[in-house]
Amino acid sequence: MIYLLILIALLGCMLLCDAKGKLFIFRHPVRAVIALAAGTGFFVLWDVLAIERGIFLHRESELMTGLMVGDQFPLEEVFFLLFLCYSSMIVVTGWPVATTWLRRSLQRKGAENVS
Repeated sequence: MIYLLILIALLGCMLLCDAKGKLFIFRHPVRAVIALAAGTGFFVLWDVLAIERGIFLHRESELMTGLMVGDQFPLEEVFFLLFLCYSSMIVVTGWPVATTWLRRSLQRKGAENVS
C-alpha cells in the first residue's frame, strides 16, 4: 500500500508542477490526456507481452496492495507507468521553459557583473 500511496503523491506533485508552468495537461488538456493514455497503454501492452514471455514476474511485497490487474500485473504497475509517461512529458515540455529561464538568468548575472 505504501508504494501506491507514494506513486499517487508523486503524480500529485507532477500535477502541481504542470499547473504552475502550464507544461502539458494544463496547456492542451485533450491532446495531453490522449498522449498520456497512449503512452501508458503502450507500456501496459509492453508489460503484458513481457509477462506472457516470462520476462517480468511479480514478487509479493508488504509495500504493495496485492491487488492484481492481470496475471503477474500489480495495480501499482499501472500507476508507475502513468507516472513514468507523465514525468517524461513534463521534462520534454518543460525543457525549453527551463533553458529559457536559465539563459535569461545568466544574462542578467552577466549584465550585473559588467556594471
